[in-house]
Amino acid sequence: MSTNLEPSIVNRVEVLRQSLHRHNYRYYILDDPEISDVEYDRMMRELIQLETAWPQLSSADSPTARVGAPPLSKFETVNHSVPMLSLDNGFEDANIIAFDERVRKQIDGEDRIVYTAEPKLDGLAVELVYENGKLTAASTRGDGISGELITANVKTIKSVPIILHSAEKRTMPPLIEVRGEVFIGHDGFRQLNRERLDQELPPFANPRNAAAGSLRQLDSSITARRPLEIFFYGVGLVADLDIDSHWELLNTLRQLGFRINPHIQPKITIDQVMAFYRELREMRHTLPYEIDGMVIKVDRLANQQQLGSTSRSPRWAIAYKFAAVQATTEIQDIEVQVGRTGALTPVAHLQPVKIGGVTVSRATLHNEDEIKKKDIRIGDTVLVQRAGDVIPEVVKVIPTKRTGNEKTFEMPAGCPVCGAAVVREAGEVAQRCINANCPAQVKERFKHFASKNAFDIDGMGDKLVEQLVDKRLFKSYADIFRVDKKTVENLERMGSKSAENLIEAIEASKKIGFQRFVYALGVRHVGEHVAKILAENFRSLGSLSNARQDELEAIEGIGPTVAASVVNFFKQHENRETVAALLRCGVEVRYEAGQKGEQLQGKIFVLTGALEGMTRSQAKEMIQMAGGKVSGSVSRNTDYVVAGASAGSKLQRAKELGVQVIDEAGLRRLVG
Repeated sequence: MSTNLEPSIVNRVEVLRQSLHRHNYRYYILDDPEISDVEYDRMMRELIQLETAWPQLSSADSPTARVGAPPLSKFETVNHSVPMLSLDNGFEDANIIAFDERVRKQIDGEDRIVYTAEPKLDGLAVELVYENGKLTAASTRGDGISGELITANVKTIKSVPIILHSAEKRTMPPLIEVRGEVFIGHDGFRQLNRERLDQELPPFANPRNAAAGSLRQLDSSITARRPLEIFFYGVGLVADLDIDSHWELLNTLRQLGFRINPHIQPKITIDQVMAFYRELREMRHTLPYEIDGMVIKVDRLANQQQLGSTSRSPRWAIAYKFAAVQATTEIQDIEVQVGRTGALTPVAHLQPVKIGGVTVSRATLHNEDEIKKKDIRIGDTVLVQRAGDVIPEVVKVIPTKRTGNEKTFEMPAGCPVCGAAVVREAGEVAQRCINANCPAQVKERFKHFASKNAFDIDGMGDKLVEQLVDKRLFKSYADIFRVDKKTVENLERMGSKSAENLIEAIEASKKIGFQRFVYALGVRHVGEHVAKILAENFRSLGSLSNARQDELEAIEGIGPTVAASVVNFFKQHENRETVAALLRCGVEVRYEAGQKGEQLQGKIFVLTGALEGMTRSQAKEMIQMAGGKVSGSVSRNTDYVVAGASAGSKLQRAKELGVQVIDEAGLRRLVG
């Protein structure tokens, strides 16, 4: 702080900050406020006035950060240190009993397995990173591997601690990644929609949509005006936190200042879990926020570690979902859509009906077998359900509503788009158009190629892709990188500026990571997770394209079906030529270090101080991608301390222990 300032002003700012942080903790965590809202607001206004008058007093961890930060042009993407996995779902008692039996079977020598059961909020998962007790980053769950950096927005949530609370310094972990669910309560949602209607804006469909839209505002001052709340439920990476159970973890989080759901039931048997589910199901409509089920977690952390995880979900936890929200409506017509792999999917056009606050006018019928099994006809009155973000589906027909005017539906003998033959391969329920050049398939493939988790070409939306394909300007993926501004600006709904922005986005997308490139190719059965596995096990495109079936099957997470699909894809001359054409057009595939690389394998790093050429998050990602690990504290096990400007106590500790200290350039040399 400037020496030109009066010490009384500096002291007053510090007193206000400490007081406001303390009152936040008492209000949101202890539910025991010591001052009125009016007094709290007065203190906040005074702090804002002081920081405005003397900008040098501003601080990233000030309570005024809740007001919002300058608008962003776009969100950065960050990787999670520990993947934020999905949960397996159970929908009936038998599913939960089977889960308990699997747990008991895999845990040896345990006489009594206990669980912690928590209400499952219908919100958005986020991860918050705290270093030395201060909030340094916050991100969305995203695809579970990486998410969007939304630090400024998360800081506006009043129940998020900007500085952690701890009565004893030894309980403060040097690094902790905390996970929670952001939501909007019923009262806040109603008030928000009333305000939008007063401003002649369309109301939000439901609280989850409102929370999602609020959390992803590029202008965090808008987020600050939304009634967002949060409950915390777990952690990712943690340094120096000695705990034995999930319940102990939750209590520790509460002590640090994190808001924990008050209805959590700790250390209960499977019978008590089932009883609590019924109790929760009864109370769900009386809660001030929406829940869509209950999460059940094995309580002992040692047991969790022993059980481990699959590629998509932990084996030690399961979500017991409530029955999906349902409504009755009429099927007005059935349309067959063609996907990028040629699969024909029948879709019901419905008399619009509201389900869970969302107007539903279409529902998937899955396939021909499903239609016959449920005896679905055009004109039927049906029960439709929607659960969360799942595509609405027809549950069953209501036969008593039939009038005799209903029409039996038959799948078309040929492709409804191009007229080509349709086949149904052995062991599959889907029928497929065999014409790889079918316009519907081509459009869907281009949409996939340009999508966020593939080449991420900003501005290349569905309507634009359809125009470009219809005008035969896009025939192969390489055509994307050959299109010029003049061609684009002559299309519908495009102008000079939009065309210029699109061409810039296409150019920027040319540099792409190996995993995203593999995913973008649209190999059948290769989604984001499989693309990640392939990218981690093959060091180049050449090695992947020449991989043998047995070589692929030997990789954990790759089965015979996926292996055969990859081999067959690269056997096709057309596919190899597609890849070659992309490279000739300037696409640069980046083979990230750390895809089973050995540069930093097993080495432990600690970051301290401000780096010049990259952020701390980027440095952390670089180390992890090269096989290294990042810790929040220096110990005798640390291999390197990467020190930037204004390095503090960690640098001193490294010198005391004789740990090698390097700068940013030294880190880059190590990574190569």
